[in-house]
Amino acid sequence: MALLLSATAFAQNAALVNGQPLSSDLVDFIVKEQAKRGQAPSDEVRAQIRQELINQEVLKQEAIKKGLANDKDVKLQTQMMNQAILANALHENFMKTTKLSDAEVQSTYDKIAKMMGGEEYRASHILVQSEKEAKDIIAQLDKGANFADLAKKNSKDPGSAKNGGDLDWANANSFVPEFSKAMVALKKGEYTKEPVKSQFGYHVIMLTDVRKATPPALADIRPQLEQKMLNDKWNQYQQDLLTKAKIK
Repeated sequence: MALLLSATAFAQNAALVNGQPLSSDLVDFIVKEQAKRGQAPSDEVRAQIRQELINQEVLKQEAIKKGLANDKDVKLQTQMMNQAILANALHENFMKTTKLSDAEVQSTYDKIAKMMGGEEYRASHILVQSEKEAKDIIAQLDKGANFADLAKKNSKDPGSAKNGGDLDWANANSFVPEFSKAMVALKKGEYTKEPVKSQFGYHVIMLTDVRKATPPALADIRPQLEQKMLNDKWNQYQQDLLTKAKIK
């Protein structure tokens, strides 16, 4: 009977190390965790994990024999790991069990879409270091010089200079306030008649076009939106727990 019980116990465990059972559930758990990170499960992988756990179990048993389980630093490390594991488990449980209704997602999307509405601007600029340089460029434009050619030759903005100063489509809030204020005051095809000073230097700005901003469709951003909503809910949940906690 004892032999039968021992064989049954061994079948339920990955190994017996000095009589101590090594759970096959632990092996299964590690295999699954590694699979999440892209390592395909196999008999070889399972055998490697089993052997590593056996190695760790032997070392753990020796550490206990030497009384290291009662070491202050070891206890503190164990406490720290326990806190982190349980806190992470709570986070995972929250993310898994918190459900977002279609109405809730739609409402959040509508608010974001409204903020993203309005107008978008396509502008070009020539960035120089001094006001004198900027005024000289404006004088050349007044005489009919090509804006893109002047930008390629003179602009200190490496990102846009090679494209003739083109900054592509953007919301006015994407630019520093001085730039944005001057840009939105222009009509299509106009350029600033006075240099616009910012933290980067002096700009000569030309407004190429204006269009109504079109926010992305809900279907295109739903995964990212839902993740952000869940993160926001988690942050609020944490804050509520801290507020309710009795801390002295």
